[in-house]
Amino acid sequence: MRALPLTVGWSADRHGTGRPTDRPHGDHLHGDHLHGDHLRGDQLGGDLLHGDRRREEHRHGTHLDGGGRHRAAVDTEQQDARGEWLRFAPVQPLFRALAAQRLAVLAYHGVTDHRSFGAQLDRLQRLATPVSLGAVLQAVTERRPLPPRSVLVTFDDADRSVLTHALPALDARGIPATAFVISELIGTERPFWWHEADFLARHGGRARSLDCGHPSQLLRRLKAMPDPDRRRSLHELRVSADRRPPRQEQLTPADLLALRDGGVAIGNHTQGHPCLGRCDDDTVRAEITGAHEALTRWLGEPPIAFAYPDGGHDVRAETVLQELGYRLGFLSDHRLGPRLPSHPLQISRLQVDSTTSTRRFDTILSGLEPAYRRWRRQAVA
Repeated sequence: MRALPLTVGWSADRHGTGRPTDRPHGDHLHGDHLHGDHLRGDQLGGDLLHGDRRREEHRHGTHLDGGGRHRAAVDTEQQDARGEWLRFAPVQPLFRALAAQRLAVLAYHGVTDHRSFGAQLDRLQRLATPVSLGAVLQAVTERRPLPPRSVLVTFDDADRSVLTHALPALDARGIPATAFVISELIGTERPFWWHEADFLARHGGRARSLDCGHPSQLLRRLKAMPDPDRRRSLHELRVSADRRPPRQEQLTPADLLALRDGGVAIGNHTQGHPCLGRCDDDTVRAEITGAHEALTRWLGEPPIAFAYPDGGHDVRAETVLQELGYRLGFLSDHRLGPRLPSHPLQISRLQVDSTTSTRRFDTILSGLEPAYRRWRRQAVA
């Protein structure tokens, strides 16, 4: 069955304010809410999707291929392949139409494919209403829903590609965005700790608390550790490895100002990107307040938005954010949310990558791919 054509209902100006066009239908939906009703993943035409899932899993295995490519690359191919056929699922038009009443917040990291990223932004211009962080704040403050088909573009960790690749593409199209930065990396040449750990483990690094095994499993084990154990294990990996990881040039305070002047708001992503759920109360407070103070000093104004490291909500973190005057907080739960966020410090986001195929990009925006992923987890469990 052919999918109904995607239609454009809104365009956006530089500041994220939408203006209606004469084409009426929407293209975003939260897979769990249809006009206030709950739709679980297992209600998506289960028999049909189950058969498609078996065929898709048969074609795309979950193991590394014979060439030893990294699992992440294989996972991306699998996800894109899934998006190829999900776009033609009979329920996709329904998801598109109802998603017009949801807020889609896209959570990128770096931009590794500027052409694909540009194509994604072009689709946002045709299918959605790009909005700014300020527009989301105004909606929360005034208790007035954002326009239909609203989309906010965000970046976590904010490596230099946000400045070199994302900013020119965003600026050329007048699309605003937000970058959440790790403050202790600003102005340094230090790699992200998860990149460093992976490199060290692949070059002989060992730690007493880690059964290193295959390096692809290392990050999962480090994230599961209490934060002091994670830091100690990282130190042991550094001491025991045969080589030091290559330097990674990070953004500078001047770059943060350039991003802000170019329409990319700057938000807090903690000092060192720990898993807050594995931290004690004092560490949670220090990670947030330390980054807050540094960003305020560099920007000349306090940040108002925060993204939880690894995307999970933490009650203690929310308490600190409220004390510091933060107005918006973002998760990475791969969901769409209401156009008027009901919990401004717990706003849902969709996980997306600059290399995501345009067809899968469409199914993410519609909410079908996120709902299907939740259904798969329920089916396996």
